[in-house]
Amino acid sequence: MLARLAVLCSGGGTNLQALLDAQHNGILKSGTVSLVVSNRKDAFALERARLLDIPTLVLERKKGGEVHFEQALEKALQDYSIDLIILAGFLCILSPSFVKKYPDRIINIHPSLIPSFCGKGYYGLAVHRAALAYGVKVTGATVHYVNEIPDGGAILAQKAVEVLPSDTPESLQQRVMEQAEWVLLPQCAEALSASIAKKGEFMGPEQLLAGNAYPGRGIIVGMSEDNQAVVAYFIMGRSQNSRNRVFVEVGNELKTEPFEASLVEDPSLIIYNPVRRFGSSLIVTNGDQSDTVYDFISAGKSFEEALQIRCQEPDAPNFTPRISSILHLENPFCYTLSILKKKGEDCERLFYPFENPEAGTGHMIHTYQENGSPLPSFCGPPREISITGSLDDFSKKLWTSLDKDNRISLFVCYTNLEDGTSEQRIINKNKR
Repeated sequence: MLARLAVLCSGGGTNLQALLDAQHNGILKSGTVSLVVSNRKDAFALERARLLDIPTLVLERKKGGEVHFEQALEKALQDYSIDLIILAGFLCILSPSFVKKYPDRIINIHPSLIPSFCGKGYYGLAVHRAALAYGVKVTGATVHYVNEIPDGGAILAQKAVEVLPSDTPESLQQRVMEQAEWVLLPQCAEALSASIAKKGEFMGPEQLLAGNAYPGRGIIVGMSEDNQAVVAYFIMGRSQNSRNRVFVEVGNELKTEPFEASLVEDPSLIIYNPVRRFGSSLIVTNGDQSDTVYDFISAGKSFEEALQIRCQEPDAPNFTPRISSILHLENPFCYTLSILKKKGEDCERLFYPFENPEAGTGHMIHTYQENGSPLPSFCGPPREISITGSLDDFSKKLWTSLDKDNRISLFVCYTNLEDGTSEQRIINKNKR
């Protein structure tokens, strides 16, 4: 599993290109550039990313809109499961409150030997003009962690570059980039990515869900650190009807039931069997399509065939997506995640198969991107996540990451792939 990197740029993206070249040449092998963000829609860095089909995002930062800007940036980092943030010629200062959310997960490349010629106002050619005006004989570049002080975080690496008598700000800038910036940044990105991978400190579902008031219903599938198959399913609710539920274990399957039968308004979309078992296959969905899948595979047909006859839920204006999964609890372990969602007048049916997941890794999909009216559907592929800790540890972390006002129930199951034995936990907000 590779660390997922977000690169933030404001201009040409030469340092981004250095990272992309390092990735292509095998220098950056423990991480992958998964998102490029710019505060300028005309930044050439965006074109560099698009040429390689790397997702891009433009977040223009307007005066007085800093809070909205950082909220949108934080959401994007969550959506793309970003593990490391790299500022590469990003001409916006991030607020102390934002930086504190990502300790030792944001780095910056600065074109001088910090503490010289750094801090507010020192960027681009201004740095090299100051170096030449001061008459220094040596300058260079620095990669450092980002904290609440501009260019004030702990230094990761520095590389010196000689200043020549004939230098102009432009020639010095070019040589510092070639000899220092384009060398240091890929090296540091690889070192930090390798450390994240070695320690298994990828973004987990608890980080991706934190702060999201309403992801809706969600499915997580993957492999635990001790090579057990993992599946989790959670539900949330905003209305009295959707909050009036509990998970109940029935044999080795799961169903939803009303907490207070007298308060049920419409059972059609809230009462169903989310977990069904057929042989060594485990079916987990957010609705009665669990029964559809069960019936199809019982008849020798496939998961994909079953979902071809279903579409998104008929709950206008939200049109809640149907999310589904099937786990094949055998060696080698594999699983498929699916989402059916409204696209124009049609239903878009997307399937994501995964084979031989690495220990401690998995994928998460949920119905909504966030709270809203109407609720915006989940977009993009399932989020790649880390799965850490025991059954009880993982269940607790996942439950506490869900919004305390809207969370309703959680189911988590660990299965030993050697002997097929399973252990599960159910947490209900409504206590019987």
